[in-house]
Amino acid sequence: MKFVQTNKAPSAIGPYSQAVVVNGMVYTSGQIALTPDGVMLEDDVVVQTKQVLKNLEAVLKEAGSSLQNVIKTTIFIADMDDFVTINEIYAEAFGSHKPVRSTVAVKTLPKNALVEIDAIALV
Repeated sequence: MKFVQTNKAPSAIGPYSQAVVVNGMVYTSGQIALTPDGVMLEDDVVVQTKQVLKNLEAVLKEAGSSLQNVIKTTIFIADMDDFVTINEIYAEAFGSHKPVRSTVAVKTLPKNALVEIDAIALV
């Protein structure tokens, strides 16, 4: 088991790792719209979703993977009215690669984020 840590994504804000690699798979923790230096971005779903995906890419890269190796994601959304917007940005980031996905509406997210995404990928 290898724990993943990169300074190109925000440090964990609790007792957990950014990701762990086990048996050729990487499991990421959920990423929110914190910058790598820990600043929460503005209350705008477009800005936040782009930062979340940027953070996810950085963690995957450090683990020896990429968005193109993702098998499954889970998206947590604070407001389902943002679903279409998040979906468009997500589709742009993944291109023709279409991993399986679950999307869940939640009451609140850490730091009052609007979106959080985690992933499982091949290394």
